[in-house]
Amino acid sequence: MYRTQNIDSNSNATNAIRTIALGAAAAKPAAAKPMISVAGAQQNELLRALSRNDLEALFPHLELVPMAAGKHLYDFGSKFDYAYFPTNAIVSLMYVMEDGATTEIGVVGREGVLGVAMYEAERATCSAVVQTAGYAYRLKSSVLRELVASGGAMAQLLMRYTFAMFAQLAQNVVGGRHCTIEQKLCRWLLDRLDRSLSDEIKVTQDTMATMLGVRRETITMTARKLQADGLIQYRRGTVAIIDRAGLEECAGTCYRAGKIGFEQMHATAWSNA
Repeated sequence: MYRTQNIDSNSNATNAIRTIALGAAAAKPAAAKPMISVAGAQQNELLRALSRNDLEALFPHLELVPMAAGKHLYDFGSKFDYAYFPTNAIVSLMYVMEDGATTEIGVVGREGVLGVAMYEAERATCSAVVQTAGYAYRLKSSVLRELVASGGAMAQLLMRYTFAMFAQLAQNVVGGRHCTIEQKLCRWLLDRLDRSLSDEIKVTQDTMATMLGVRRETITMTARKLQADGLIQYRRGTVAIIDRAGLEECAGTCYRAGKIGFEQMHATAWSNA
């Protein structure tokens, strides 16, 4: 595991006034940039699929950044300044309607990347909001475009990842029309479990209702049923997965179809790494 330096970003007005009053001479030196290592970067599966030489060539351009829960990496219409390669953070891709209603259209974790812009004028078509706090390696969009234009290993990986994401988004559309709320919730939980480092998911019923575009009461009843069936254990703010195999069976094709693209991506990426 990599270690990062904790940086306190909260300013203190009282201390600031005291510093000015005392004429405190020198400002504090900037915190050291966290070290970039092969082991740390390889916690993201796309970066792990690169050869060691290709990965180390990225080190001068990579920056390890904290991803606080609720942070917006970008919103609809935003310019892409950075691409983000999550390690242990989980990010929801959200579409916001004119009336303020939101629905999750995709999810990205350590298997992928966010904010890829193939041309400079490209703008975001959805919002990317951190759901589970953690870390990510970020890379300037201009640098990523140069890598893609060179046609090297990163370009190949991004093409495979784009195919996998398209499969996920397509299954979300199909599932939205043809899957039951029970199947949708099971898939939603499994999608998080696949990107989590534990069998527990920190999430509220309000959040699940927002992501799935249903009423909170619907989530409450569905979660109770899954708990009664021995698949999950729910307590305030936490869902513990008790029976993953049972959860997958309950989700059915609503979950399995969305994984096909990523399984193919992993197979080809690792065979060519």
